[in-house]
Amino acid sequence: MSVEAVLLGIAQDAGVPQVGCYCANCSRAWADPDSRQFVACLGLVDHTNRQSWLIDATPDFREQLHALHNLAPDCALAGIVLTHAHTGHYAGLIHLGREAMNARGLPVYATPCLANFLHDNAPWSQLVALRNIELRLLTPGTDTQLSSDLHLTPVLVPHRDELSDTLALIVHGPARRLFYCPDIDVWDRWDHNLRDFVAGMDVALLDATFFSADELAGRDSSEIPHPLATYTAEQLAGVDCDLRLIHLNHTNPLLAPGPERDWLAARGISVGTFGERWVLG
Repeated sequence: MSVEAVLLGIAQDAGVPQVGCYCANCSRAWADPDSRQFVACLGLVDHTNRQSWLIDATPDFREQLHALHNLAPDCALAGIVLTHAHTGHYAGLIHLGREAMNARGLPVYATPCLANFLHDNAPWSQLVALRNIELRLLTPGTDTQLSSDLHLTPVLVPHRDELSDTLALIVHGPARRLFYCPDIDVWDRWDHNLRDFVAGMDVALLDATFFSADELAGRDSSEIPHPLATYTAEQLAGVDCDLRLIHLNHTNPLLAPGPERDWLAARGISVGTFGERWVLG
């Protein structure tokens, strides 16, 4: 084993429990720490080169970096790859500043659009000015080498791009490929056929924010048009790929055992679990 991926969170941007919420999932999580879920995040480890990376810097950055360190204490953090500029995916960068970790030139990989946003807007611009981070550009469709045994291919996906564009990522290890897509509007707006694309991967971790369109009472679901977990599962039932659903909203019944998880399992798909690991070569 030289390269592996580890799942460090499965929740939507606000985590579980969500601040100020006492729905069934959040109430259970307030009462039972074992039911709490960190925001969606993936760790990558190259044991041979003794390096590690985080995909996205979430509000749970502190705990997730600690978990990555425990997994591979000899593999120093070599960079952070950002998918987009929604709060749950980049806000953890604040821990790199001089008030906290005071990182020195840590590579942060982002599209030109997102890099410009970070460069031009405080407090993120201070991280650049004080050289806590070094912005490195990702080009969709072009491989980026992280180490001799690990590289990424960024893939543009349609999403609410208020502050930046949005990426999914193909992670290439020496022997296997993993597709990481924590956020997308709807699969039908994507430039790829979902089933064909996923069939070409060994592992896929996919956006499943909502199980049902009516989970958020009083809110217009068209303003937050994630693909429903039921739709994704129906499209991918029986596909030859290790499938996990991630980025679950605090309202999602898939957060707990029940008929919804049983329905999903019958289609050969599981909900991601914190700490799951996949060897990529």
